[in-house]
Amino acid sequence: MQDSVQFVDDKALHFMYSWCYQKLALLQLSDYYTHFITSAVLLILIGCSLLIIDFVIRRIILRLLKSYILKSKTKLDDIIVANKVFDYGVHLIPLTIAINFFPFVFIGFPNLIKSIEKLISLVLIITVLLFIRSILKSLKDFAKTRPSLADKPLDSYFQVISIIMYFFAGISIFVLFTGKSPVDFLLSLGAASAILMLVFKDTIMGFVASIQVSSNDMIRVGDWIEMSKFGADGTVLEINLNTVKVQNFDKTITTIPTHLLISDSFKNYRGMQNSGGRRIKRAINIKISSIRFLDPEEIEELKKIRILAPYIEERSLEIENYNRETQADPAMPVNGRRMTNVGLFRAYVLRYAQQNPNIHKEHALMVRQLQPTEHGLPIELYMFTNDIRWVFYETILSDLFDHLFASTKYFKLEVFESPASDDLRNIKLPQ
Repeated sequence: MQDSVQFVDDKALHFMYSWCYQKLALLQLSDYYTHFITSAVLLILIGCSLLIIDFVIRRIILRLLKSYILKSKTKLDDIIVANKVFDYGVHLIPLTIAINFFPFVFIGFPNLIKSIEKLISLVLIITVLLFIRSILKSLKDFAKTRPSLADKPLDSYFQVISIIMYFFAGISIFVLFTGKSPVDFLLSLGAASAILMLVFKDTIMGFVASIQVSSNDMIRVGDWIEMSKFGADGTVLEINLNTVKVQNFDKTITTIPTHLLISDSFKNYRGMQNSGGRRIKRAINIKISSIRFLDPEEIEELKKIRILAPYIEERSLEIENYNRETQADPAMPVNGRRMTNVGLFRAYVLRYAQQNPNIHKEHALMVRQLQPTEHGLPIELYMFTNDIRWVFYETILSDLFDHLFASTKYFKLEVFESPASDDLRNIKLPQ
């Protein structure tokens, strides 16, 4: 008791017990019952005093303090209140008083004093642990409000510090109840190291992985990632010691073991988001049988398309000069060079995309033919929108292809589609 904070002198406490004992001894009870009643009376008095102290601190002082804090504009004090830092802190006051007073309450029962001291010390250790943890959690939550730290795996660091705190709290409890030195505790852990490695395998791997993820800047809170192996396709909500929590676009939650982000592959769309452009990579399948050379009359008709007219003029002059130089026979269309409907359509799609205000002009922008398949000739659009938001991206994409699908008929082209039931029903078989 000499190492504890003394609120009342030991002699005064002994005097209180002796005075109460002497008054009760006048009742001529046995020595056991006199000590018992003395301890009970003092226990009630001290208990009531602690309740009054707790009431004054929590119900009056703490409530006034919280009301003042909630009115302030500072974020940190609001976070401190939300994490109950003051609530855990005020518990330390009655516990500190109790650990000084209670041993003197049970002077008549020396066998109970050690047990009561250990019990109160245990509660005190747990309360101090919760108090420090709430402070650290408040600092972590406040750090998340800072733009420079909002995307860092702070939860992982907080969990590591919490584990270290629990470890030291465990050592303190071990020393408290066994009376042995912390070295004995560490030696016992060494003997059980294989079991501990098995139990904390995921924690150790997660800790190492979270450090690698952070140092290599592989993933941040708020990133859009895709990991097909776990069905994850959405926004990173939390990066913890053992798991990464991802909210998918259908609002479901997927948890991924942190260490698998190192060993397995995943797709991070942060680069796309930072670039300000979202890729379009989609094709229109043209029915190959509808591809042909264009007649001069059809070419003149297509010159009415404003964005295509300059290209047709330039292309016509180029083809005319080439055919004159090679003396190509115009009677056969395959001699020399000719304009095709699919070629002009491809040129039109490119120019239409170039003048579209929703298409990013600083990223790759092209229209190309892909390998023909049984589904026709794919004319692929490869470009980027200048709005990365999903809803707006889909709207831009739909508007673009709505226009292009409707434009194919002016080039005498047909879009490939598999025959429907009505098409098969209308087939006329030869008689």
